[in-house]
Amino acid sequence: MNKLMTKALAVRATRDEGATAVEYGLMVALIAVAIITMVALVGTNLSGLFEKIAGKL
Repeated sequence: MNKLMTKALAVRATRDEGATAVEYGLMVALIAVAIITMVALVGTNLSGLFEKIAGKL
């Protein structure tokens, strides 16, 4: 009985770690998408600002 409980707990621990890894992967992917989006938007705005300043010079 003790061996059965040990095996059951080991299987559950493995599943929990796998689920956690997937969750962390999804969070990293979402953060990467947010960073890429912000850099693209800020880059476009900065480009327009520099063109405006260059035009006034």
